[in-house]
Amino acid sequence: MSKTNSKFVCNNCGAEFLRWQGKCSSCNEWETLTEVKTSARMPNSKFPMSNSGAPSAILSLDQVDSKNFERIKTNISEFDRVLGGGIVLGSLVLLGGDPGIGKSTLLLQGLVGISQNNSVSKILYVSGEESAQQIKLRAERLKIKNEKIFLLAESDLESILATIETEKPNLVIIDSIQTVYSDQIASASGSIVQVKNATENLMRVAKSTNIPVLIIGHVTKDGGIAGPKTLEHLVDVVLYLEGDRYQSFRILRGIKNRFGKTSEVGIFEMEEDGMTEVTNPSKVFLEERLEGASGVAVSSIIEGNRPFLVEIQALCSKSYFGYPKRTASGIDLNRLNLLIAIIEKRVGVDMAQFDVYLNVVGGIKIRENSTDLACALAIISAAKNKPIDDKTAVFGELGLSGEIRSVPNLEKRIEEATRMGFDKIIIPKQNSGSKLKAVGKAKLIEIKTLKNAMKVFV
Repeated sequence: MSKTNSKFVCNNCGAEFLRWQGKCSSCNEWETLTEVKTSARMPNSKFPMSNSGAPSAILSLDQVDSKNFERIKTNISEFDRVLGGGIVLGSLVLLGGDPGIGKSTLLLQGLVGISQNNSVSKILYVSGEESAQQIKLRAERLKIKNEKIFLLAESDLESILATIETEKPNLVIIDSIQTVYSDQIASASGSIVQVKNATENLMRVAKSTNIPVLIIGHVTKDGGIAGPKTLEHLVDVVLYLEGDRYQSFRILRGIKNRFGKTSEVGIFEMEEDGMTEVTNPSKVFLEERLEGASGVAVSSIIEGNRPFLVEIQALCSKSYFGYPKRTASGIDLNRLNLLIAIIEKRVGVDMAQFDVYLNVVGGIKIRENSTDLACALAIISAAKNKPIDDKTAVFGELGLSGEIRSVPNLEKRIEEATRMGFDKIIIPKQNSGSKLKAVGKAKLIEIKTLKNAMKVFV
């Protein structure tokens, strides 16, 4: 019989204390400490929390086998790209995202591809949010039929661990980690204490049995995965599924990956039959572009290591109020206000008479400044009602003096624009000795200032 101790954990920040106190000294919140019973071993579990201090074997660095980890492929190329080639055996993967964004749908489709591996005979899907009948209905909607996928509608941690010990599946899905609770902890399910405890025990199972575990986590209003920040430190891989739930496109982004690159992204489109891979994002985002329209410019962004083109639309309408309206979708509003100030001061276009609306087509959110020049030219084009040439792509960051600054990975952007058929590419003026060569028939036009770009193209 193991000795039971107590500790007090803050429900707000996850800080731990040996005794109760009214105010958490870590986050300064009052009445947030909850008593938690701690034990050296989980009851009725084969996974010990301690080995009673027995010495462990050590290895020389030269003795460690550095060969690739054994992986299970999902057979969804965009998913495998973000994972680094597949799911590593014994790893704990956390998938986060807003409610309704498609996390469960993506994993359910991934299970079909995983079941195609000869080494996989049983997959356990544990759901604390839906019944087995609800999961079956979703699987029928996605046209999924697979005898290797087994369902468990359970949220009790001890029952889940016992089932894993008994059934010995090749892979486990937990949907979601916020619904899993333990009777050994006097706290409601979804609390920081319960989430952290469940994750720690699932990690122990994954490492001791070599069974990969994928857990789904909800996102808070601040955009982080619900639970303490240490939750992301516990797992091996952290993935975020991003996008507007009212738009069709989704971006699977790797935030942390102990077995591969953290900069990879996968592009998906939500359709009636579930998630569909987008292997050529540039073509998808530009295929409905209206040629000859004013206020439209094409630029490039880098997601992970992949460049793809995006369409930026601007609309300037006469303002009938004392303060003109500024609205941005897909780009930071403060950045839009900055670009408008540069246009007014450095180019001389009076923007005070216009309400300005800026949109990045497809629900894509731009996090880099390489599209500054394209946004500015689209706004000027809309204000003057003069279209930009349809076969022109624009890359460049704007400085406060109106100068066009260089952007990273310019060669990749040029290659992508050329591949999509653009024959004129506006780029920042290059320093001597760093001249870029045009790819194919594309003509590179080097521009130094926004004023020069406006004179030539708008």
